[in-house]
Amino acid sequence: MLTKLTVLRNKIDEVDKSLLALLAKRLELVAEIGELKSQHGLPIYIPEREISMLALRRQEAKSLGISPDLIEDVLRRLMRESYVHENKKGFKTLNPLLRPIVIVGGQGKMGSLFRKMLLLSGYQVRIFDKDDWERAKDLLHDAGMVIISVPIYLTEKIISQLPVLPSDCILVDLASIKKRPLQAMLAVHSGPVLGIHPMFGPDSGSLAKQLVIWCDGRYPESYQWFLKQIQVWGARLHHTSAIEHDQNMAFIQALRHFTTFAYGLHLSEEDVNLDQLLALSSPIYRLELVMVGRLFAQDPQLYADIIMASENNLALIKRYYERFGKAISLLEEEDKQGFIKNFKRIERWFGDYAANFLLESRSMLSSANDNR
Repeated sequence: MLTKLTVLRNKIDEVDKSLLALLAKRLELVAEIGELKSQHGLPIYIPEREISMLALRRQEAKSLGISPDLIEDVLRRLMRESYVHENKKGFKTLNPLLRPIVIVGGQGKMGSLFRKMLLLSGYQVRIFDKDDWERAKDLLHDAGMVIISVPIYLTEKIISQLPVLPSDCILVDLASIKKRPLQAMLAVHSGPVLGIHPMFGPDSGSLAKQLVIWCDGRYPESYQWFLKQIQVWGARLHHTSAIEHDQNMAFIQALRHFTTFAYGLHLSEEDVNLDQLLALSSPIYRLELVMVGRLFAQDPQLYADIIMASENNLALIKRYYERFGKAISLLEEEDKQGFIKNFKRIERWFGDYAANFLLESRSMLSSANDNR
């Protein structure tokens, strides 16, 4: 039995080597595609191409008796790697006549990411850091674009201290709140103004499929090329007003980060054994614990700023606290029927999303289990 097992394992090893050779060949082809996309200004992520390719591969896998989900998982991981490889080929410069771009806070993580992407796109980029205020006029006098990439609590102050910019200079901020930074930029600069919010961390290997939210400030015709440049990097764009942005971010960021903070606070004060929690956890709990722990590996100033950015955030969190208390009262009263009634009401509110999220979460949970 051991001899047969060894023979079969050796055959698997040979197949694996063949797979590695095929993967290397695929990445070579991706590099060639990256060259073409760079030359012609095509985005590295084209949703329609990905959807049709995956659908075809799933059909082919099914005809071969292979799980379509397996093939899709493999291909999605390959595509993610491919997007990173395409980054290395650079991108077409959509506005070659643009004067230098100055990134205020360009030594920071997000500022550094945008600097890298702009350099890959052929633009001249200058860094303006905290020790450069004495030569601010020299750095900014001929700027074609100024990007503000500083902590939230400093954003409005930094904007208000900017010297007079060229009238056609595009002033952009990257803050995760939009109304107040936009108002500050409009007050200090008479030229084009744009607010964008990258909905991803600066450690992203590629901008492919990443979401960038943008809000109009002034003279939108002046910065359409920049939005297209971001799309060439592979990002998805979503346009909204600054007010709608901040209202939705209260749920997407402020409330979520606060509840994560509170849960982490509770775990730490209960002084639970994390090793035991992980050893006994289901995939879904492990994933939840990973997302909680992830928060505390990052900058506390950033999350304090996001949560405390608006009085509206506090009001929302207080309403959440009140509803949490109502939910506890169901337990105190041992009101199982009341719990079920509320559960079904919430299920109706989610509608089809509930069933869709159930399906979507399966691959996430499988991945979490694979990483154990």
